[in-house]
Amino acid sequence: MLSNIASHALVGLEGEIISVEVDIRRGMPGIDMVGLPDNAMREAKERVRVAIRNSGFEFPHDRILVSLAPAGMRKGGASFDLPIALGILAASGQVDLPAGCPPLVLGELNLSGRVRPIHGVIAAVEHGLGRKLEDFLIPADNLTEARILGRGNVCGITDLAQAALLLTSGFAEGRMPEPGESAPPESPPQEAYGDLADLKGHLVLKRALEIAVAGRHHLLLFGPPGSGKTMAARRLPGILPPLSAEESLEVTRIHSVAGTLDNGGRLITRPPFRAPHHSASLEGVIGGGKWCRPGEVSLAHRGVLFLDEAPEFRRGLMQSLREPIEQQSVTIVRADQKVSFPSSFQLVLTANPCPCGNLGRQDKVCLCSPEEVNRYWRRLGGALLDRVDIRVPVKPVRAYDLTGSRTESSDEVRERIERVAAVQAERYRGLSFSRNGQLPAGLIEKYCPLDGETLSLLSRAVEKLSLSSRAFHSILKIARTIADLEGEEKIGKEALLEAVQHRRYGEENAFWGYG
Repeated sequence: MLSNIASHALVGLEGEIISVEVDIRRGMPGIDMVGLPDNAMREAKERVRVAIRNSGFEFPHDRILVSLAPAGMRKGGASFDLPIALGILAASGQVDLPAGCPPLVLGELNLSGRVRPIHGVIAAVEHGLGRKLEDFLIPADNLTEARILGRGNVCGITDLAQAALLLTSGFAEGRMPEPGESAPPESPPQEAYGDLADLKGHLVLKRALEIAVAGRHHLLLFGPPGSGKTMAARRLPGILPPLSAEESLEVTRIHSVAGTLDNGGRLITRPPFRAPHHSASLEGVIGGGKWCRPGEVSLAHRGVLFLDEAPEFRRGLMQSLREPIEQQSVTIVRADQKVSFPSSFQLVLTANPCPCGNLGRQDKVCLCSPEEVNRYWRRLGGALLDRVDIRVPVKPVRAYDLTGSRTESSDEVRERIERVAAVQAERYRGLSFSRNGQLPAGLIEKYCPLDGETLSLLSRAVEKLSLSSRAFHSILKIARTIADLEGEEKIGKEALLEAVQHRRYGEENAFWGYG
């Protein structure tokens, strides 16, 4: 007897519908599996055998063939345990499959028959809906995640016996609940990322943070240890505007595929903040691995990628960030597959002025040679550094400033940023971007016009500071954001001069001296 159940294999952010066909014939008892399964799937033979017996069913004493189509595509993971088990039960006559279109089934089995959660449920359900599938059997722990789309007959099951009952009853007991029954999204508490008001002094730094977030400009903070660079950067999540509904679904799908949803499978409503350690591998940051999973640049999509002590990261890794920044996507090519992941993130870097951190401090002595300082900064590379719009020197705060009065909170700053973000979204309506920092060079003249006097001022500044053409465009984009924050329609001299100040460091010297 032959049975056919649909399942799903992840390929990038989408995947492929897999047909799990089971045939039982007379012969030596055993299971044969064809269709390029990996080791985890080959091991499923024994898991499925024991799970069927422990769930109160009889395992067939015949020859079983499990075919996974399309046959030429590699398949991996333990999410095929449940469809294989149900296929065997259906082929042996112990379960009746519903008439019509087969359900899409996903789940890993314990030996007891209980179903474990899996990765990429959102992508599987979305892809199944696109292929006209209506019924979905997924692990109960993935139910909230699967119902984010609000479509389809999604049923969460806890064990193999329940799954068999639902198939036999034709899903009569498992209809999709009303939208209001789904668990509401949750936002992380303010304490999780700290308040900007905790950052005493540093008026220029706070202003730079606000400008960077308002326009989604890449940011570099440099200064001696203990000056507040990391503390400031880790307060960025508190002033990031929330994601739109479309962005939330996009970000949640990426984290579902990567298996990093840590909020009970609920929709991610706040921009992600990713801070990998400097020992991270190239595949861990850019993406890849055996099954081409998203890396940190994709997990930070629509949010912030924070690299603390950036020169300590591998040079090759730092240089590989250029393409994701420029293209806002990353393409991973392997011998048998090519996948792309979105990577529209805001890059935030921190760095010491030199390997020992004392260069430029009046009360300390730097023992680093000029060559050591140059070598330290060369790890970032001029090409990557040229793509960073805002560079801020950070000095240690004086003692009496640390006991000063409390300044603006993150909530107050975020309200201003949200207003500015709405202005930018309206300005770029219908385009592929929504923030000033993403403005392509071809449209800068249209959206960042200058009068003759202001343009002459900018030209003199660029010539005096020997800035690159990309720096020229960066200054205009930063000035556009500053004007938006001030509620100005046109870019004035004050906005332009402030933008030059934020961009002027780092075009020629390894260390950007400050007094």
